[in-house]
Amino acid sequence: MSTLTPVTADFELASIDPSSTPEFDGSKKDAEKALEKNGEKLAALQERLFAESKFGGKRRILLVLQAMDTAGKGGILRHVIGGVDPQGVQIHAFKAPTDEEKSHDFLWRIRKELPEAGFIGVFDRSHYEDVLIHRVRGFSTPETVEERYGIIQAFENELVAQGTTIIKVMLHIGADEQKDRLQERLDRPEKHWKYNPGDVDERLLWGDYQEAYEIALRRTTTENAPWYVVPANHKWYARWAVQQLLLEALENLDLQWPSADYDVEAEKVRLANS
Repeated sequence: MSTLTPVTADFELASIDPSSTPEFDGSKKDAEKALEKNGEKLAALQERLFAESKFGGKRRILLVLQAMDTAGKGGILRHVIGGVDPQGVQIHAFKAPTDEEKSHDFLWRIRKELPEAGFIGVFDRSHYEDVLIHRVRGFSTPETVEERYGIIQAFENELVAQGTTIIKVMLHIGADEQKDRLQERLDRPEKHWKYNPGDVDERLLWGDYQEAYEIALRRTTTENAPWYVVPANHKWYARWAVQQLLLEALENLDLQWPSADYDVEAEKVRLANS
């Protein structure tokens, strides 16, 4: 299985071509076949993780998805996460904070949505909004944003110590590709509901967001919770890559089916005689 390279402290976002397909040499059709084939393996591993939790296991997975608009987070949820048992998945899409959420520290609403033991949790946007949009839009002071990088590192180290495997993914889409996808939403009536005029406002700040992402990724990539930048101009590649990261994380847990806490042979006899 191919391993994507995690972000390092000297990472430069401009060095990543959003149309590239690192560690994958095949075609779109090859990627789709691999996605389907590996989906069965992913589902089986997720079931083992869930079963482990029923016998006291504390381990869980948290997939953090961050991206500019139209980068394909929804497609990851449908085509990658959608292939596992929904009973073992927790998905939360973080929107603009409510007045109640604003009255607490920025991690308060995040903690409420953390996955339970045995689950794969997915954050569609996350606590990183509080150092990305806040930096670009000035919703917090530069000093507050700077402080939050360290708070986030401490928070994620805490989660890892409690049994959470964190996979942080930035889906990296190019500005031209985003423009094409937004244009498609305007050209097709069945996609008008997906278009948000505010997305154009954010596009006008493209360079600021790229800088904010680069700084955030540099400052919060750690051995415990590394960042991965997944080129996302090709949706089929991004889905394959995120699936690979999930598979690797689950395989590294060396999950085993839990042993029965009852006498199996005796139960066979009881069942036969019932």
